[in-house]
Amino acid sequence: MPPPAHDTPATPRGCTHLKLRQLARRVGRHYDAALRDGSGLKTSQYSLLATIASLEPVRPADLAAQMALEPSTLTRNLKPLVAQGWVVVGAGVDQRSRLVSLTATGRAKRQEAQRAWKQAQLAFNQRLGVEQVARLHALIDECTALLAAEPDEEPDHE
Repeated sequence: MPPPAHDTPATPRGCTHLKLRQLARRVGRHYDAALRDGSGLKTSQYSLLATIASLEPVRPADLAAQMALEPSTLTRNLKPLVAQGWVVVGAGVDQRSRLVSLTATGRAKRQEAQRAWKQAQLAFNQRLGVEQVARLHALIDECTALLAAEPDEEPDHE
C-alpha cells in the first residue's frame, strides 16, 4: 500500500491490537495450509523442530526461553513431537536435568517441513511483493525492539 499522498503524518485509525491479530491470522492461515499440505505439521510444531535443531541438545528451560514460551506450554507442545518419535527428551548432565534433541526421523520431518515453509514464504513474497515484505520485516523488528523494553512482558502461552 503506498504511503499517503499528503505531507501530514498519518493518524492511526482503529485498534492496533485488532489489526495485528487480523493480519497474524491471515498470515498464519497461509503458512498453516502450506505446512499442513507439505508436511502434516502445524506451524508451531515446525517452529519447535527448527529451534531444537538449531540449539540441540538443549535444556527445556533454555528452549522455552528462546521461544518465549512458558515451560508448561513448551512441555505440552513437545508431547506430540515426542509421541511421533521426532523429538527425544533424555538425561542431562545430572539426574535433575534433561536435554531435548531431534531424532533422525525428526530431522527428516523438519527438512520436509522446511521445503513446505520455503514454498509458503516464496508465495507470500510474490503475493505482497518482496519490497513490501522487507519493509514489513523491518517495521516488525523495529517495533519489537521498542516494545522489548517493557519490564512486565511475559512469555507467550501458545
